Amino acid sequence: MENLIISIIIPVYNTGNYLQECIDSVRQQSYKNLELIFINDGSTDNSSAILDKAAESDPRIKVIEQENSGLSAARNRGMREASGDYIMFLDSDDWLDKGTCEIAMGKMKQYDADVVFWSYIREYREKSLKTPLFSDKEIIWQSNNIRSLFRRMVGLTGKELAEPQKTDSLITAWGKIYKKNVLKDIEFVDTKIIGTEDALFNIQVFSRIQSALYIPDFFSHYRKYNEISLTHHYKKNLAKQWKELYQRILQVLRTRKMDKECFSALNNRICLGLIGLGLNLVEDNKMNFNEKIDELHRILDMQHYKKALAAFSVKELPIYWKVFFVCAKLRLARSLYFILLVMNWMRSRV
Repeated sequence: MENLIISIIIPVYNTGNYLQECIDSVRQQSYKNLELIFINDGSTDNSSAILDKAAESDPRIKVIEQENSGLSAARNRGMREASGDYIMFLDSDDWLDKGTCEIAMGKMKQYDADVVFWSYIREYREKSLKTPLFSDKEIIWQSNNIRSLFRRMVGLTGKELAEPQKTDSLITAWGKIYKKNVLKDIEFVDTKIIGTEDALFNIQVFSRIQSALYIPDFFSHYRKYNEISLTHHYKKNLAKQWKELYQRILQVLRTRKMDKECFSALNNRICLGLIGLGLNLVEDNKMNFNEKIDELHRILDMQHYKKALAAFSVKELPIYWKVFFVCAKLRLARSLYFILLVMNWMRSRV
């Protein structure tokens, strides 16, 4: 097993305050046969100096400098440069436990899985919150049930809707190790086009794999207090970008001839996306109240949301989400906005 190379692709953009912890976490992995590819995506802080110093003391580190092109382009560059048998992604402000690669590789070989993935910990300034993806036991998906995992990647259905916040819990590119050959001809699409690069990437990957393994270990540490993070900043074109994302997911479902449950999962993803769009609108500091209400009306009038809401069942949702989506179905934009204000206040207190 030790002769198999894992290429870990780490895009870097102005994360000098956290980069050393990320570098140390991959250099100190108990599995040593690694190719550590850092894509410096036009950083203007001290990230370059930190990377150069690390590369001088570890021949496994490969630093690639490029003009700022965004996360998707950096990851795609890393995949083109990777010579390993397996691929992992890591954000440069996050870190891994020491045994991550060794344990994940051991499971990969034991089950001959195309993808192995694991749970993670959200790291806040004052606390750490474990985020389990499934149960506390290993789960294997193979040819007889692999489509059920793909469907879950597309979206929630049935009783899963009781926890709508888990819609995107599986779609991150990090927290996984992939056989390199299952990524052939798949690239990340820029967020300026689809709003989120990880969802479409993994939906494409999981539509073609034959097996996957979930291990319940909390290996990845996802930093939630990066000052340059855009997570809670207003994104002007998000509704347009997500429409493009949904159309591309739909094309995958049609091309792969997926069953009705997968199309239902996409419909539910579209509906639940209204939460994110609404919270994004709340973050805008330039529009006044009436302009925000008009924008909510505009979103609710979009044909794909009207169609998705008409077919969306609120039966399994918690009561507060039922109220939200009943308001959405009835196009009660003002009521929706006040609900969103409360939601935004609540998430700011986490």
